[in-house]
Amino acid sequence: MATVLKWYKPLLPLRRSLFNRKSFTSKTLYSGTNFRFRTVSAINCCNDSRPLTTCCGKDLTSNPASDNYNGSQVKKELWLYNTMSRQKELFKPKIEGKVGMYVCGVTAYDLSHIGHARVYVAFDVLYRYLKYLGYEVNYVRNFTDVDDKIIARANELGEDPISLSRRYCEEFHHDMAYLNCLPPSVEPRVSDHMPQIIDMIKQILDHGCAYTIDGDVYFSVDKFPEYGRLSGRRLEDNRAGERVAVDSRKKNPADFALWKSAKEGEPFWESPWGPGRPGWHIECSAMSAAYLGYSFDIHGGGMDLVFPHHENEIAQSCAACHESSVSYWIHNGFVTIDSEKMSKSLGNFFTIRQVIELYHPLALRLFLMGTHYRSPINYSDLQLESSSDRVFYIFQTLYDCERTLTQYGDASLKDSIPPGTATCIKNFYDECLTSMLDDLHTPVALAAMSEPLKTINDLLHTRKGKKQELRIESLAALGKAIGNILTILGLLPDSYSEALQQLRDYALKRARLTEDQVMQKIEERNVARKNKEYEKSDAIRRDLAAVGIALMDSPEGTTWRPAIPLALQELQVTPS
Repeated sequence: MATVLKWYKPLLPLRRSLFNRKSFTSKTLYSGTNFRFRTVSAINCCNDSRPLTTCCGKDLTSNPASDNYNGSQVKKELWLYNTMSRQKELFKPKIEGKVGMYVCGVTAYDLSHIGHARVYVAFDVLYRYLKYLGYEVNYVRNFTDVDDKIIARANELGEDPISLSRRYCEEFHHDMAYLNCLPPSVEPRVSDHMPQIIDMIKQILDHGCAYTIDGDVYFSVDKFPEYGRLSGRRLEDNRAGERVAVDSRKKNPADFALWKSAKEGEPFWESPWGPGRPGWHIECSAMSAAYLGYSFDIHGGGMDLVFPHHENEIAQSCAACHESSVSYWIHNGFVTIDSEKMSKSLGNFFTIRQVIELYHPLALRLFLMGTHYRSPINYSDLQLESSSDRVFYIFQTLYDCERTLTQYGDASLKDSIPPGTATCIKNFYDECLTSMLDDLHTPVALAAMSEPLKTINDLLHTRKGKKQELRIESLAALGKAIGNILTILGLLPDSYSEALQQLRDYALKRARLTEDQVMQKIEERNVARKNKEYEKSDAIRRDLAAVGIALMDSPEGTTWRPAIPLALQELQVTPS
């Protein structure tokens, strides 16, 4: 019987993963028009502001993002949906060629769940694509390491809050490496930015938009007439006390804390208003201003941050500096289970670590990208199995292509490719790049791979394909084209062969079988077929298929590959 994920229980002991963590921190890249491969460290080469085509070592002299790549006529006009205007807008950075982007990071008190994964995969795709388009990107993603939830968890465990938070920050880094997310340019932490936070609160007070009560400082929403413009909420509709207890001393129930006076057993810092710590919202305003200035291009996060967090950020940033301006507010949709938002507060969540115990991290990444980032995405075993199956197909096709190419030297390759191959590649790039320029429509880009993958398989395995003129040149060009797009999407593994073996290991683990047990079943089936015991032979195939092990017969013998378990296949809806 196949293993099924159960809902997460906090503080579940970690188990050893099937794959090597180190193997997910670098990527194998095509080098120009050469069909050799070289591996470069994603962290070392991408943790700067150079274009992705440069910092990842890719020699894309014919850049798919250019106006005319292999005959493609795709204009490089990126359109992004702006939550503030509630429409897609043409992306125009404040400074030509440069982009400042701030994404709200995790509150580090526990392992991150796949709702967090969706946020950071979505913005990793945006980061990669902006770099790919040639922008110099300053990507700032913070850690909240001072917060009520952190203090509560630390008290439960008898641990120092800052120490606990530091530990979960490191676990978050591991999760991001698993998911092939590039490190941001800067990762500021609240505890390291108290002077900036205190200075901003002073500015807000000096401008008459906040007040003090017994060592606490509150922002006065009545002093900011535009409060609610991001979320579209009216002030009278706001409900206080959704994250913290209501303070009856406040002038308006919607007023929010900028500084909280020290309480016994909590970490504190000295301030002009007495010892204490910052409120939740002020930290992001202070840190974004510290690294990007008061006026920058993109501020992002999950849809749940629109109100109150981002609404409050706008209010306090504008109160501190009247020139404060963010051009594009970008938010991703929720991950749901049974149409209910996945969250720690509801207790209906899976950690990233839990999911990648049973599924390859790149299968999880593909699952998260298989729905447009602004739409809700419903988590299910079927969706993860389908994504895993798709990843296996992509990597198997490209591995077969790569293995065939290694049989031919560079000197024997011609410069041209057949018109049919050129058209296939042009259409592939057009569809991928057009969809990505249209508010990062990753599902269309993923679907566009089907045709070139099919063409590769035809060239590799069909009688007609094997006889095609310039076959090897076509394989090389198609493999390179798909590899380029996989790089942009963050789906390129270190090694196709290693990734395929990892996917096989995951399938065995979900099926609760070993490789030896599968091979024994194959041998039993071979004997049954030889003895014309076809019912027994068919039963063995069905039993393995039921747990996600598909048998593949060929003149060379029987092999196996991961597949969607039969019971889940029956749940699939055939596209109309």
